Amino acid sequence: MDKLIPFRINDLAKITNHRSGELKFGEKMLTVPKGADTAAFLKECKAQYVIFGIPEDIGVRANFGRPGAASAWDSAIRSIANIQHNRFCKGSQILVLGTLDVAQEMETAKNLDFHNISHRQQFNQLVESVDKEVAHIISVIVRAGKTPIIIGGGHNNAYGNIKGTALAKGKPINAVNFDAHSDFRILEGRHSGNGFSYAYEQAFLKKYFIFGLHENYTSKNVLDIIKKIDERVRYNTYDEIGIRREKDFTEEMELAFNFIKPDCYGIEIDLDAIPNIASSAMTLSGFSIEELRRFVSYFGNHENAAYLHICEGAPDLGEDKNNHLIGKLIGYLVTDFIKSNSKI
Repeated sequence: MDKLIPFRINDLAKITNHRSGELKFGEKMLTVPKGADTAAFLKECKAQYVIFGIPEDIGVRANFGRPGAASAWDSAIRSIANIQHNRFCKGSQILVLGTLDVAQEMETAKNLDFHNISHRQQFNQLVESVDKEVAHIISVIVRAGKTPIIIGGGHNNAYGNIKGTALAKGKPINAVNFDAHSDFRILEGRHSGNGFSYAYEQAFLKKYFIFGLHENYTSKNVLDIIKKIDERVRYNTYDEIGIRREKDFTEEMELAFNFIKPDCYGIEIDLDAIPNIASSAMTLSGFSIEELRRFVSYFGNHENAAYLHICEGAPDLGEDKNNHLIGKLIGYLVTDFIKSNSKI
C-alpha cells in the first residue's frame, strides 16, 4: 500500500480535545503502529471497522462538478475523534488506517479545465489512477476480515470500493446508493457520474439499487438503460416518496433491502441528496438527515453489509463559521452504522 498515508497515534492525539472525566474516541481508536506490517496488523487487531479517507475531488471536477469534496476527511476525522466513548458505541471498535496520497493527482487536476475537451482524457486517467489505489486498499481491508468505512472524495470512488470488495470476496457484490443521482452514466471515461456503470460493465457489481433519485436530474437515457436491466438495477425516486407520497419510506427501504441482501453489499451515501449540505451538486430539496440516519442504520444491520462509503460532502463550500457541521454529520452516520452492524 505504497500510496497510503498512515494515521498514527500522535495524529489522533493532536485532534482529540481531552477533558477531565470524559473519554473520547480519539483516546481509544486504534492506529497501525509505526514499522508494523499493515496487512498483518489489520488481521490481528480486535477492531472490526477500518476508517479510510480519500481527500480528492478529481472525479467531481471531471464530471463538471464544483470541487471541495477533498476537504471532508479532515472535518470528519476531527469530529469522530471527539465522539464520546461509552456503552452506546466504543472507539476501540475502530482502526483509523489513514488517507490515500492523492497530492500529485490533485496538483495535476488543478491545471485542467473540464470545459476543454482535450483535458477530459487527462481527467479520466487521473480518476483511473485513484481507482486502482482505492480498489487495492479496500481489498486488503476486506481480506483481513474487516469492514471499511470510507470517507471523502467524489462518488467516483464507489467503483474502487465495489471492485476492491468484489476482488476480496472472489465474486461480484451488490450495492445500495442513497443518492439524488444514479451515477450510472455512459462509459465515456471515468468520473464521479459513472462509478456504478463501470463496476456493472466490468462484472464487479451484481445488483444495484438507487434510493431516492431526483426525477428532474435523471436523464431519459439512464432511465431507458435501467429499464432494460430491471432484474439487476432498480430504483425509486424522492419525488414518489417525499413529494407525491405514492410510496412509503420504510416500505421502500425494505424493498431495496430484499433486492440486495442475498449477497454482500456496499452502502453508498452521497451527501448531495440532503438539503443544504455543501457539496458539488448541492440541493434545496430532499430527504432529511434523520431519514438518512435511519437508512444507514437499517442497511447496516445485516451480516452482508460489507462497507459504508460517505462521499461528496464539501466543507470548503459551506459557511466558514459552520464548516465543522459536515464532519459532525459524517460522525453520526459512522456511529449509526457501527451501532447497527456490531449487534450482528
